[in-house]
Amino acid sequence: MYDVRHSRIPLRTVHTVRHSCIPCGTVAHRSPVPRGIPHNGRMTERKPPGVSFETWVDRQIREAEARGEFTELAGAGKPLPSGPDTSYDELWWIKQKMAREGLFVLPPTLALRKEAEDALEQAAAAPSERVVRRIVTEINAKIRDMMFKPPPGPPLGLKPYDVDEIVRAWHERRAA
Repeated sequence: MYDVRHSRIPLRTVHTVRHSCIPCGTVAHRSPVPRGIPHNGRMTERKPPGVSFETWVDRQIREAEARGEFTELAGAGKPLPSGPDTSYDELWWIKQKMAREGLFVLPPTLALRKEAEDALEQAAAAPSERVVRRIVTEINAKIRDMMFKPPPGPPLGLKPYDVDEIVRAWHERRAA
């Protein structure tokens, strides 16, 4: 918005505009605007008394169409994107942005469960016993840390793996 206090326009050229302000939603918004400074389409005229709201809105839409303000809008002529019901979710736009960007955030306990599953798969495909022991020892350290300092969210539901048991299973798979 144009700030009159920091301008060099003489005060006699400033007038008070009474409009409905679209950005702030105020119905009767009074703001000093220097004469000759365009409003850049941010304000609309006030609904005249005696005219129904529906008629006034329809007229504004019709005039905007005549001026061509609805041509070449993003998504014009395309169906609305189908997605989850967002009528009760205040963060729907964040979830859609994350989905578009390919970002997924899990609570720390669920992320560790996933990491533990991946570690077991890596251990099963490891080339040597030393690598198996290293993988299981690293994931066990993370599980112990999470057990002693549980974060908010769902419970972990894991306990540290028995390294010798996993190494024995690895040897059995290699022998078969």
